[in-house]
Amino acid sequence: MKTSLIDGKKPPHFDKHIIGNILLDVAPLEEVRDEPMLIGVRNEAGEIYRLIGAAKLNSYMNAVEELLDLGLVDELENLEEQKEGCDAIFSEE
Repeated sequence: MKTSLIDGKKPPHFDKHIIGNILLDVAPLEEVRDEPMLIGVRNEAGEIYRLIGAAKLNSYMNAVEELLDLGLVDELENLEEQKEGCDAIFSEE
C-alpha cells in the first residue's frame, strides 16, 4: 500500500500510530491517487491530510481494520459511493 501526505495540511496527533500500525510505502501523491482503492484520513481541522492507496481488496480491508482499531471512525461506512475521491474517510469522532 502507498501513502502520501497532502501539502499544507497538518497531520494530527494520531498520525504516528497510523504509520506504526500499517505497512505503508511513502509515494508521490499522484502515484497514491492512481491506486484503485483510496482511504482518506482527516486531521483535527476536518481536512483530509493523508491518502492511503491500496491495489488489492485484502490490503484495503487490512488498512480499514487497523484504522478502526486505532479508534478512528469511517464516515463513509454506510455509503455505497465515493466521497471526495475516497472509498473510506477516517477521522476521530
